[in-house]
Amino acid sequence: MDGFWYILHIYSGHEKKVKLNLEQRARALKLDEEVRQVIVPTKEVVEIKNGKKRTFERPSYPGYLLVQTANELRADAPNESSQQSWHLIQDTPSVMDILSSLTEEEVQHILDLSTDEEKKPAAPMLEHAVGDKVRVIDGPFKEFPAEINGIDQDRQRLHLTISILGRSTPIELDHFQVEKI
Repeated sequence: MDGFWYILHIYSGHEKKVKLNLEQRARALKLDEEVRQVIVPTKEVVEIKNGKKRTFERPSYPGYLLVQTANELRADAPNESSQQSWHLIQDTPSVMDILSSLTEEEVQHILDLSTDEEKKPAAPMLEHAVGDKVRVIDGPFKEFPAEINGIDQDRQRLHLTISILGRSTPIELDHFQVEKI
């Protein structure tokens, strides 16, 4: 992984588009030897919606890309291909700025953080929100209406309040034990 690494600040949500755009523009301008790699560090996210489990990738660092170049990027570089690379990156739509150069160790650390997150089982994002009215569909309080007071994303549990004999009672249930009303 020799060369120079840079971190780009881009519009959040445009990571894949900017990566493709940079790669295509580099090929078109015959600068693909100069702009070696464009990386979007990603992590795997699991979402449960309407009882269906869906896995997809999200950027680990929204609004940022890693770029490897053969030469140092500077607008006033003595090397013409370095100047062209700088202008190619700076003039790419949705790129706001070239923030900083990175060392090999820093890049490896960023990439390792992304892969470490993937090794952990991804916690599904819950479709519930605080204040939602739900009905308990499993357990001793089956068919009771409840209101969500809190959500523990890590443990996938909901903190609820149900009314038993006219009294509000706090309970904690797994997310799959309730459904939205």
